[in-house]
Amino acid sequence: MLNMDFSQRVVINTRSQQWQKSPAQGVLRKPLARENAESGHATSIVQYQADSHFARHQHPLGEEIFVLEGVFSDETGHYGPGTYIRNPPGSSHSPFSEQGCVIFVKLQQMDERDRQSVRIATETTPWLPGMGGLQVMPLHEFEHEHVALVKWPAGEVFQPHRHFGGEEILVLSGEFCDEYGKYPAGTWMRSPHQSQHHPYVEQETVIWVKTGHLPLD
Repeated sequence: MLNMDFSQRVVINTRSQQWQKSPAQGVLRKPLARENAESGHATSIVQYQADSHFARHQHPLGEEIFVLEGVFSDETGHYGPGTYIRNPPGSSHSPFSEQGCVIFVKLQQMDERDRQSVRIATETTPWLPGMGGLQVMPLHEFEHEHVALVKWPAGEVFQPHRHFGGEEILVLSGEFCDEYGKYPAGTWMRSPHQSQHHPYVEQETVIWVKTGHLPLD
């Protein structure tokens, strides 16, 4: 098991991690949280080298993907950088990449009732105004779970707040900050239920953020 105590805050600079082999030739990964070696709850950065593929597999509790680099593909289409994908519980596919890609992946973490398939090209989706100077791009919500991209203008300071159901962040660009530290692009953070912080940025920053999805005890 790796980082499966959801009562603990976790911060990982994924760009300083070493790639590890997966069961598929040409597919490498950086594990962030994992229940078992090759099954169950898992959060990872995954690299598909050019012309690599992964065997067809099922997602009993779904799969969530954000394409960071290159083009990720399966039988439903080809998805470039910035694409947000949700494959619902019970789905299956045969993923591959012709030119190679890097993706952020969350496996086996959806509510079994959440059956929506999602494909969003965030690079061509308009931003919406958020609180203060923030811009927000909603990606998905189901009951207490909310997923979005948030763009912070340089110098923005957000109000101190608590995270009901926890908060998970992947810094996509810039540098995210709070009273505990500064987190450059590539940093993954997970904060438990009822944790709190006072975030700010010094430079324009974009984050992928999910709230409300972690255990309440």
